[in-house]
Amino acid sequence: MPLHPQFDALLQQLAGAGGPTLSEMPVADGRALYRAMQPVAADVEVGKVEDRRIPGPGGDIPVRIYTPKGPGPFPMFMNFHGGGWVIGDLDTADSQCRDICNLAAAVVVSVDYRLAPEHRFPAAVDDAYAATRWAADNARALEGDAARLAVGGDSAGGNLAAVVALMARDRGGPPLVFQLLVYPVTNAEFDTPSYRDNGEGYLLTREAMQWFWNHYCPSVDERRNPLASPMAEKNLAGLPPALVLTAEYDPLRDEGEAYAKRLQAAGVATEHVRYDGLIHGFFAMSRIVAAGRPGMEKACETLRRVYSG
Repeated sequence: MPLHPQFDALLQQLAGAGGPTLSEMPVADGRALYRAMQPVAADVEVGKVEDRRIPGPGGDIPVRIYTPKGPGPFPMFMNFHGGGWVIGDLDTADSQCRDICNLAAAVVVSVDYRLAPEHRFPAAVDDAYAATRWAADNARALEGDAARLAVGGDSAGGNLAAVVALMARDRGGPPLVFQLLVYPVTNAEFDTPSYRDNGEGYLLTREAMQWFWNHYCPSVDERRNPLASPMAEKNLAGLPPALVLTAEYDPLRDEGEAYAKRLQAAGVATEHVRYDGLIHGFFAMSRIVAAGRPGMEKACETLRRVYSG
């Protein structure tokens, strides 16, 4: 279907602003731009928000913990933010974390994993997995229920969620009940039809994804590691159920959908929903652009159902 008018207007506004593209910017400028595009949503009230630092393999990991109103224990959701493993932080993920906390009635642990190029692959992976183990081990103190622990994220965060699910399966836990993969990065190839059709003009570009990968994992050989590209994992059996959300006008559309099909073929209960007319980023922008709202509502409705058993 045609590009949704709300996203068409957004893209025209961004094009009219001019300036360098993300891949032409210094990393610090790219981070500042993304932070300006994804503001904190402090007006969306939750029961409690707490910033903490937890032990990690490369030093303390900053996390932000969102607790719903009412009595616990609550189910738990690990959130890994998007931004190509290079940009993004706790603030850029704040809006979606507040929504998930309220709409899924879950404790959300948002993870500020180490970013590239200062910390290349597998630093982000190691932090994401360490934070997930920490949350499971400390569930009671967080008013959470470790038996109802899910992982999720958008874009590079979806990549990390998929990878943490693989690691939890292969490294003895923690047990996960679900993985939410929102337009996830699952491969380091740039030759799919969606890359050819949507690689220019729809916010996330082919050039930007190459820029992200070059910062995060410069070695082409290392990109074939399943902890970098989960599509490279030969055995996807035994993973937690998944919801995979993709967007029609997204260069990552095909690799996300291919991963969903591989999960299904491996016997993993997997639902896939493509949002026609939408672009990469619709989930993270669901409070800014109303057309992205159904994706957020679908994700949280599915989480509630999973958590209720």
